Amino acid sequence: MKWDLVKMAKKNYHLVPSSSLEAISQTNCSFWNVFKGFGPFRQHLVNSSWEAAKELARIGLGSDVDLHIMELPVAYKKAREIVCQAWATLQPQVMIHIGLVSTSKAIIILEQCGKNKGYKEKDACGFCPEKGCCVLEGPERIDSTINLKCVWKNVQVEGMDVIFSRDAGRYVCDYIYYTSLYYGNGRAAFIHVPPLSQWVTAELLGRALQTVILEILKQCKQGIM
Repeated sequence: MKWDLVKMAKKNYHLVPSSSLEAISQTNCSFWNVFKGFGPFRQHLVNSSWEAAKELARIGLGSDVDLHIMELPVAYKKAREIVCQAWATLQPQVMIHIGLVSTSKAIIILEQCGKNKGYKEKDACGFCPEKGCCVLEGPERIDSTINLKCVWKNVQVEGMDVIFSRDAGRYVCDYIYYTSLYYGNGRAAFIHVPPLSQWVTAELLGRALQTVILEILKQCKQGIM
């Protein structure tokens, strides 16, 4: 069984602009597993989540995995459109989102669930969702079918701590995670990474993501989801 995700520089790596989703869906890949990082926002002109996704694409996840990465804007409406389109056209086995958490600590946070309500903070475009809600009449919370607590217990990341969480922050990250869980029937995960610094480099984050995601894919291949 070959797993197709999205990569970016090697033989198996593809950077996917949202305009290309329909064409990609016509290929003969067995599985499309999509990774999404976010673009600049607030004081973070370089978003570590996108840099980490590109580094992951560079180093890959093994010969049996083709990974596909996409950059999302820090904007509720546009990011939601891209995520919904990706689920509808690519029909991936799993979609893993990577976001930036503003902390000075070198930590990776594994988010188990997305929340439907409470989105009161404006995005990079000055927009807030209607009624602060992601999906009207949707469940209050959706948990990933991936057991991220199990992932947390099983992984060790060089130079970084790994934390398990049930609160993704009620901003665009949480909003998009809930959207992905809703339209992907729980087949999504969210990983928060710290900002880039002298000690936290894109290379370090890429290796950390590689370790965590390989553990996630182990669950998928074993049919635990």
